[in-house]
Amino acid sequence: MDDKILLIQKIGNGLVSLFHHLALFGIGATIVWSAAHEYLKMVETGHATLEDILLLFIYLELGAMVGIYFKTHRLPVQYLIYIAITALSRHLVIDVQMVTDNFHILLLMSITAAIVLLSLSIFILSYTSRKFGNPEDDNQHPGKDTL
Repeated sequence: MDDKILLIQKIGNGLVSLFHHLALFGIGATIVWSAAHEYLKMVETGHATLEDILLLFIYLELGAMVGIYFKTHRLPVQYLIYIAITALSRHLVIDVQMVTDNFHILLLMSITAAIVLLSLSIFILSYTSRKFGNPEDDNQHPGKDTL
């Protein structure tokens, strides 16, 4: 009976791993496809705006995040925050051109405050990582003392 359960678990783990790799390749291919499409649109227009360049940075950060996740099976939260900061910066660049009333000014101030908070969170994550280490470091070094 235990052999059947172990076999079922092994098959299940293999299917999950297969799905995991297929999904990562699919997401990676979609990122490359989208970035190439945007780049070709820039080439077609003959120039790139700041919005276009920030969009390419978002694609770059997404690709780096998928690559790191593929290699380590860990999702670095910092990359998600970098992507959010870049996306908000891009939105800020777009909205600055449309400021006409107090609502837009309030929106710009809210986006700016969100960028500051996200930047502060990156600082805190980086500081605590340097000071206390990463949780995955404890798994690699089981004898290490932790708090």
